[in-house]
Amino acid sequence: MDEKARSYLLRHRAALERDIKTSYIMDHMINDEVLTLQDEDRVKTEASQTKRAAVLLQILLEKDNYSYISFYNALVNEGYKDLAALLQDGIPVLSSSGENKTVNGITSYVKTVLCEGGVPQRPVVCVTRPELVKTIQQKLYHLRNESGWVTVHGMAGCGKSVLAAEALRDHQLLEDCFPGGVHWISVGKQDKAGLLLKLQNLCIRLDQDLQFSQRPPLNTEEAKDRLRFLIMRKYPRSLVVLDDIWDSWVLKAFDIQCRILLTSRDRSVADAVSGNKHLVSVESGLPLDKGLEVLSLYVNMKVRDLPSQAETIVEECKGSPLVVSLIGALLRDFPHRWEYYVRQLQNKQFKRIRKSSSYDYEALDEAMSISVEMLDKDLRNYYKYFSIFVKDVKVPTKVLCILWDMETEEVEDILQKFVNKSLLFCDRNGKSFLYYLHDLQLDFLTEKNHEQLPDLHSKMVIQYQKHYKAHLPTLDREDCMYWYNFLAYHMASANMHKELRSLLFSLEWLKAKTELLGPAHLIHEYVEYRHILDEEASTVRENFQEFLSLNGHLLGRSPLPDILQLGLCQPDTSEVYKQAKLQAIQKLGSGAFYIEWVNRMNKQSLCRLVVRPHTDAVYHACFSSDGQSIASCGGDKTLQVFKTETGERLLEVKAHDDEVLFCAFSADDKYIATCAADKKVKVWNSRSGQLFRMYDEHTEQVNCCQFTSSNSQLLLATCSDDCFLKFWDFNKKECRNTMIGHLNAVIHCRFSPDDKYLASCSSDGTVKLWEVPSGNEFKSIDVREYFRNQGERREDVDVLVKCCCWSHDCVRIMGAAKNALLIFDVETADLLIELRTSYHSTVQYCDCAPSSQSIALALSHYSVELWNTETSLKVADCAGHLSWVHCVAFSPDGSSFLTSSDDQTVRVWETSKVCKSSGMFLKREMDVVLRENDVLVLAPDRTKHLLLIDGKSGNILSQTEAQESSITCCCFSKDLKLAAFGDEAGTVKVLELHSGRILQSMMGHKKSVQHCQFTPDGKTLISSSDDATIEVWKWQSENFILLQGHNEAVKNFKLLENSRLLSWSFDGTVKVWNIITGEMEDDFVCHSGAVLSCAVSNDALKFSSAFANKSAKIWSFESSVLLHHLDGHQACVRCCTFSVDDKYLATGDDNGEIRIWNVPSGQLLHLCSQVTESNGDIAHGGWVTDVHFSPDSKILVSTGGYVKWWRVDTGESLQTFYTHGTNLKSIYVSPTFRVYVTVDNLGILYVLQMLE
Repeated sequence: MDEKARSYLLRHRAALERDIKTSYIMDHMINDEVLTLQDEDRVKTEASQTKRAAVLLQILLEKDNYSYISFYNALVNEGYKDLAALLQDGIPVLSSSGENKTVNGITSYVKTVLCEGGVPQRPVVCVTRPELVKTIQQKLYHLRNESGWVTVHGMAGCGKSVLAAEALRDHQLLEDCFPGGVHWISVGKQDKAGLLLKLQNLCIRLDQDLQFSQRPPLNTEEAKDRLRFLIMRKYPRSLVVLDDIWDSWVLKAFDIQCRILLTSRDRSVADAVSGNKHLVSVESGLPLDKGLEVLSLYVNMKVRDLPSQAETIVEECKGSPLVVSLIGALLRDFPHRWEYYVRQLQNKQFKRIRKSSSYDYEALDEAMSISVEMLDKDLRNYYKYFSIFVKDVKVPTKVLCILWDMETEEVEDILQKFVNKSLLFCDRNGKSFLYYLHDLQLDFLTEKNHEQLPDLHSKMVIQYQKHYKAHLPTLDREDCMYWYNFLAYHMASANMHKELRSLLFSLEWLKAKTELLGPAHLIHEYVEYRHILDEEASTVRENFQEFLSLNGHLLGRSPLPDILQLGLCQPDTSEVYKQAKLQAIQKLGSGAFYIEWVNRMNKQSLCRLVVRPHTDAVYHACFSSDGQSIASCGGDKTLQVFKTETGERLLEVKAHDDEVLFCAFSADDKYIATCAADKKVKVWNSRSGQLFRMYDEHTEQVNCCQFTSSNSQLLLATCSDDCFLKFWDFNKKECRNTMIGHLNAVIHCRFSPDDKYLASCSSDGTVKLWEVPSGNEFKSIDVREYFRNQGERREDVDVLVKCCCWSHDCVRIMGAAKNALLIFDVETADLLIELRTSYHSTVQYCDCAPSSQSIALALSHYSVELWNTETSLKVADCAGHLSWVHCVAFSPDGSSFLTSSDDQTVRVWETSKVCKSSGMFLKREMDVVLRENDVLVLAPDRTKHLLLIDGKSGNILSQTEAQESSITCCCFSKDLKLAAFGDEAGTVKVLELHSGRILQSMMGHKKSVQHCQFTPDGKTLISSSDDATIEVWKWQSENFILLQGHNEAVKNFKLLENSRLLSWSFDGTVKVWNIITGEMEDDFVCHSGAVLSCAVSNDALKFSSAFANKSAKIWSFESSVLLHHLDGHQACVRCCTFSVDDKYLATGDDNGEIRIWNVPSGQLLHLCSQVTESNGDIAHGGWVTDVHFSPDSKILVSTGGYVKWWRVDTGESLQTFYTHGTNLKSIYVSPTFRVYVTVDNLGILYVLQMLE
């Protein structure tokens, strides 16, 4: 080693000795052939970690430059990047002849790719199996230019994972086939919640810079879409490795046309997914020579020198690499016991304790039993705790430190003994170790210790409670994620029911866990442990589960919304509300700020019937043609039929070998068709449940099946992931037509009501129409065009059209994609209407009501919405499901509709009741009076009535008759005896408030009236219009003065003192008028662009103006000059306001940003809401439309996509109130700054009050 390299080692020796753990550092150096096994033994003989590090460094100082470089690379790979940085400048320069040196073909490029991708390291003892490795590599080369699946299958313990990892240690393979990298995921046996967690972790790993989203996906469908996008955009031509796949349904989440290598015990596991497939079979055991090689490496002997018993041991172990390794580890410690271990294996005295295991692997039991029995008593006691861990979960050292109440070094010394004996496996995560068992070992331990399992779990919980009695785990601790994932599991397994209820019914736990994992995992736990949580009463569990389900789209945001604030919006009777209010009141003393929704109503279920026909997700349900029965199908592979009125079960059929994805009644109700992930279509007798027909011509999963609408032409249509649609005639065994045209999986299809056409939609982003008689393509609509960003090519847009449906008159076709429903003209293919739901959700399914303009949308955020396609307005919002809603379907007469969900239920709703109970849908053009304890709201609804509402109770005090034109503005008189409103026709009316009687009406404006206001004495009414005029109307005498001067629509006006009025317009001017004489007193030509808002200072000496040209200005009334030009906004400045003391001006723009300015100097003080949030949404959820200061100028309230409060002195967010809808237009604030009133775009009224 050269002098410079030695000096760097000596200079930083103390830091290296203090921090490094030698075991895995030495593995790297042995692999690089710079450290020998004798060197390793010298290090291991030392008693403490520090002494072992000192010996390793001393050995290193005696070696060459390659050893220094190997040591440096080991530090980098094992997470000691800070220590590696200390040595970086000392790296010696190698001669050119040695620069390209590789060890066993493993270059630094390969090491980096595999390390970053999470590929497991080689076992301590690893023998090569070159033929199998080469076969896997040859199959992987098939993925060089196309997506597909390579399946490595074989018996448990045969070394599939090691072989898969070894195949990837090839520079040329990675460079040629997978330049995008490798991403390894240990999957194992999973339920849906566990799979979601794996997907979330993978998405986070692939998007570490949060370029595409700042929150984890909330469900598997969203995760699948996110993963498809990330692979396509960030990691093209990368390889995803799925290790230890048990179930084919898991693979569907990864069926995204990417390159996948998987290991499984089931050779047919990939049959359920689409794409090219390649198979590699791994024989059940090692050949004799390889088994002997493993033993020779453990005992440090040459194969030819092994005793004769070695062959017998390999044979008794059936060649299992895992079992041979267990025996080899024993022989390393006891090299004279060859004959003893042969006898033990042959005698089979350690039989499997119970035969209920998933495996039948006697040799492993023998080896495990021998290995465990050879441990001393203390080690055996520690080892049994591994019985309680979950398969395929790697446990951080810190968890075991807490469990055993030991220091890290003590625990790692114990665990290293297990690793050395092949009783445990270890990986690195930065500087910390992660430990896990092979599935077979865990099965053995679980059975061996099954009687002690509750006590072992109990010990785990007690130790956790002892360690975290003062606070919950935080993300800076390596054990944090383990507890949030598995603490509930340990409590349930320990039969600690009281503790489990206390944990899962804690808002503090809910907040901490959802912040890290999102709501999906907690919802799964409420379902998983329902039998425990409901022991005392089910209401509390339902409260928490509903809270998570209905707020899931918010709880996935980053930063996480205030859980207490969300809880305060729950019904008064909810346990969530009670806990939230209690905790919020306690936090008020420390400066916290909370808001109560005063006029919220206790939520009552609007569904008429709830049925739980399945034990898994209900993917589809439909009414019979007579409306008397409902058929449903789902993840439990069954078809269920039950009565619509009562839910009484009529029929249950074990329909398919995989998840049943769709079902449909024939027009005469004699048959029910089903299709499934097993690629089959079946037709059943709807009364007897007997199989009538089975079709198996599709080559991938069949997503949808639909019958024609009439009895005269009984035809069945199906569509599949194989890109084809097929027509089936019951008189034939083969399909009548195969329709080819889609370029990707066909998701859904539906006949037109007149049976002339079949519509289909696909993940290729298109909706296609087919002629039923011929099967020819009639029309194709490319939906991608409507989701394309500026400058983006259509082919680069990734749009999956989930569902399609027809209008009842067959003239319009509708397609659902992302969060939108697009309605097209059938003849011209022109887009007629676009309905957009919340950006938090995706439309899963849609259905049109027969003989009406209503359409129902099933949404991923657990609700269903009803929309009117003529008005493009939402008419109802149905909440009640506790998970993803897959389907919605109207009854034949439209009087009711059903929904089905992942929560295993089918719900039936009465259409009229739902629409009536959805509350008043107000327009946002309102006036509000806030007096002491009263809140009066004057607002038009969408049916052209003007309503007077008691804001706190929500009661309607009076209302007018329906008007001929839509009401566009309204106002109170100061004495509250009168009200006025303007409409789209230009009419202004005055009415008596308590009776609603119209007193006067004037047709003065030529276009829509935008604003109206009484003078303080109530004798004059002023109105402004899109016709660029302002009318000053002595309404009792019908005399009026017309203020003309603006060239474009008047945006708004404000009354000043001394009978003056300030108006502003889209023509870029602000004008001052005398309303008595009608003369213009001043004219401010502000800008060529539109003036969107003006505010007058409280001393009446100044006013501000906000412009569409991204700026604002402050003007002097007295001198009529510009005082300050306020630049810096990056979008239209839409609102502005002065503080009460006139020291500050706040301006808000269309990017969701608020700026606070110093009025005297014109200097910028603070920026609010400048950070882009998840989903690419601007931080305020939309345009900032209104702002108000508190009387003491310390707090600012603003509206946009929701309501926010800010600290004026720092610009920091103080609180956020999330409304059900978005696009708030304005907010009214009480003089005390304690009550706030607004209406969202859904027409929901919010009367909010500061919690005190």
